Amino acid sequence: MHINLDELPEDYKKYTFRKTLIIIFSFLLFIIVFIFSISIGAVRIPLMDVIKTLFLNAPTNKTNLIIWNIRLPQAFTAVIAGIGLAVSGLAMQTILNNPLGSPLTLGFQHAAAFGAAFSVMVLGTGVIQSTGNNAISIVNHYITTLVAFGFCMLTSGVILITSKIKKTSPEVMVLTGIALGTLFLAGTMFLQYFADDVQLAAMVFWTFGDVARATWKELLIILVIIIISLFYFFYNIWNYNTMQSGDETAKSLGVNVELIRLITMIIATLVTSVIVSFLGVIGFIGLVCPHMARKIIGEDHRFLVPFTCILGGILLLAADTAARIILLPHVLPVAILTSFLGAPVFIFLLIKGYK
Repeated sequence: MHINLDELPEDYKKYTFRKTLIIIFSFLLFIIVFIFSISIGAVRIPLMDVIKTLFLNAPTNKTNLIIWNIRLPQAFTAVIAGIGLAVSGLAMQTILNNPLGSPLTLGFQHAAAFGAAFSVMVLGTGVIQSTGNNAISIVNHYITTLVAFGFCMLTSGVILITSKIKKTSPEVMVLTGIALGTLFLAGTMFLQYFADDVQLAAMVFWTFGDVARATWKELLIILVIIIISLFYFFYNIWNYNTMQSGDETAKSLGVNVELIRLITMIIATLVTSVIVSFLGVIGFIGLVCPHMARKIIGEDHRFLVPFTCILGGILLLAADTAARIILLPHVLPVAILTSFLGAPVFIFLLIKGYK
């Protein structure tokens, strides 16, 4: 059916224009933050040199080496991981009709971390090192991700079954996720207890979420998974809008709620397991980003999904940049900073929302 834009109400045109403008400005902000992130660090690179290196392959070999081998893959990884965690959190909050849904609060990140740790230490998919950024170098990414995904799906299944028994109570889902997250955290500590000194140090270091450990090859794997997931999330934008009105309303409008909920949960857990198995646990991005996006752009998923993606990339990239320079010459893992900042920001959003 063809829609004549001239026939649309003036208020609706203003509504869509305002939302579109917000997305455009946020994308421009993302580009600025991205270039700035590549510029600063232990070695300061002028912004013009960054632009010349990216687009003209100039100025010096040293600058090229720093940007293409260190800064650029780290920045891209932060952006892609931020997008994946943020949109996964948004999808979980929507399909479960639960504002506290996220890969962290529902236990998925701890489940994936336990699965990756189990794969690395028990199945031997990682090489233990005692020095360097890669305390654990994963030699079989596919098995590690598959095991992490399996434990994520186990968590997802328990949450869905429990919520169905208790008639999809948001409180029950959150409490179940917290309990499962605590269980898998205990399992990870159990593995650490029986590890030797080098393995223990490596496991603790690996658990800290850090985007600097990904190479171009690992970045490509994460990128492919997240692009596939984004296609699905964007394809179901209208279904997500309908599901916000409740399951009964969505079903009356022809939405297969159970199927969409199941597939969305599977894809969100796959994204989480891939990110955790490569980068470790990065908390609060999947919880805080969707709430911030809703405050700014509203509940319409046509605008909320793309804006959440951009905002997730900006936040994790900015956090990683700050973690690199806050204690120079030491570099903090980004998960430490997101955890320190995420909790007070989320409490502030809750208080401001209730007001």
